[in-house]
Amino acid sequence: MKWSLKIGSLFGIGVYVHFTFLIILIWFAALHWSRGDDFSDFVFGLAMVAAIFFIVVLHELGHALAARRYGIQTKDITLLPIGGVARLERMPEDPKQELVVAIAGPMVNVVLAILFLGLTLLLGSLGPDRNLAMQYLSSVVEENTSISTMTDLSIWEQAASICFVMFGFNVVMVVFNMLPAFPMDGGRVLRAFLAMNMDYVQATQVAAGVGQMMAFLFGFVGLFYNPFLVFIALFVWMGATSEAAMVQRRFALTGIPIRSAMITHFQTVRTDETLGDAAGHVLAGFQQDFPVVDQGHVVGMLTKHDLLKALAENGNAAPVTSVMRTDFQVATPGETLQTAYERLQQGACNSMPVVAGGQLVGVIDLENVGEFIAIRSALRQAKG
Repeated sequence: MKWSLKIGSLFGIGVYVHFTFLIILIWFAALHWSRGDDFSDFVFGLAMVAAIFFIVVLHELGHALAARRYGIQTKDITLLPIGGVARLERMPEDPKQELVVAIAGPMVNVVLAILFLGLTLLLGSLGPDRNLAMQYLSSVVEENTSISTMTDLSIWEQAASICFVMFGFNVVMVVFNMLPAFPMDGGRVLRAFLAMNMDYVQATQVAAGVGQMMAFLFGFVGLFYNPFLVFIALFVWMGATSEAAMVQRRFALTGIPIRSAMITHFQTVRTDETLGDAAGHVLAGFQQDFPVVDQGHVVGMLTKHDLLKALAENGNAAPVTSVMRTDFQVATPGETLQTAYERLQQGACNSMPVVAGGQLVGVIDLENVGEFIAIRSALRQAKG
């Protein structure tokens, strides 16, 4: 994920922190400063935040290791202010496998909750000091009580109270993640059960609809009681919409060769042309990116963004060879649209030349793939 810093790896999977994670640290420091807490309180609170997000990493690692069991690798795990994200290469299409992968994360939290509850009972926090532990847990959840309340306890009681807080956090993670709405794990669990009895795309649409209905309820309640629920509602709504669109796109492109959707009427740019010539091609049509050819062979790609930037800096007379990208990707007519789409999303250029036998036969771009999906969707609706 862009704008992320790698902080380590677990089981060969890179763990990253997104730059927006700094928002939590800044908010945390401002909260302690406004309450006049001393440095020890700040360090203790920071350690608690680190422990909580380490639990989030373990949750995502549960998904990753379960997916690895089915031959699906994990690209990375990234920590965000709202939690963690494990980027799997793909989700398993077998509903039973998806069920295992989806539930693996919450099961990690179940195990941790049992572990921390056992430590809490062992240390006696649920005995006479239960009220103080509950008060501290409330301070973490409601963010309005000073962490200095921990100084009222002995070192063993403090340890017990911390374990109780970790127990409560894991319980909250299980409950929240098992809500039947994307992008939470519960949405994938619901889809897995539905997909055992219906089409996968239809199961996704039903699960996404349930998630959007929950988002509406969260937003409605949040308007009257807790504004934070409105934020959760937006998060759930966007997650449900995104998942439905992604699955529809994936199934629309699966098994379809590029030759079925590539652009065959396109404009190229020669290596001896100038930026002014290329600008004329942009004005003459709708094409955004241009293959740069030399004697019929593709030697580069000229993007509209690079063209405009170079025109502003160098004027019309500069050659296109001074601006074109030479690290472009190439597709073949037999490659599937799904793999081509994924490569386009990850690359710096929105277009790829399609080459057969060393000769340029077409161009594929994100807009073209989107139009193909729209046409396939319309035809599918016409068939009922």
